[in-house]
Amino acid sequence: MGRRAEHGRARFHRRRFIAAAGAWSALALGQQRPNVSRIGFLGITTAEESANRVEALRAGLRELGYVESKNIVVELRWADGKYERLPALAAELVRLRVDVLVGQGAPGSLALKDATTTTPIVMGNAGEPIETGLVASLGDQPQYRSGPRAHDPAIAADQR
Repeated sequence: MGRRAEHGRARFHRRRFIAAAGAWSALALGQQRPNVSRIGFLGITTAEESANRVEALRAGLRELGYVESKNIVVELRWADGKYERLPALAAELVRLRVDVLVGQGAPGSLALKDATTTTPIVMGNAGEPIETGLVASLGDQPQYRSGPRAHDPAIAADQR
């Protein structure tokens, strides 16, 4: 395997780990149900465009012992690039009483932030959290919001 292929493979594994670790840590903060945990994922694109990211999340969860339909359910909602749909989709996920929410990009994460103040939110690839309005300051980041920061050089390079 060439050096470039190894780097790409390592980057994929880091992404999978970051996605799963964020969801897992938010599950630990959230109200876990005794047998089945539920993740709500709000995508800003189409399911097809984000298939690799969703599979990375699922693979990371499997590595942590979460098996879909056995001890975890992933509720997926897609805006299909129509950002005006995000508030309704976010409200729908909140009504489902999932244990943790995952927002794709700043628009998805902002819609989730506006929909709840109690369900933990993992902000995926959401850019600078202060600049986008996701948090007032990094020191005052609410416990229910988490995610990699784009200005962390190790993570920012990995999110490309």
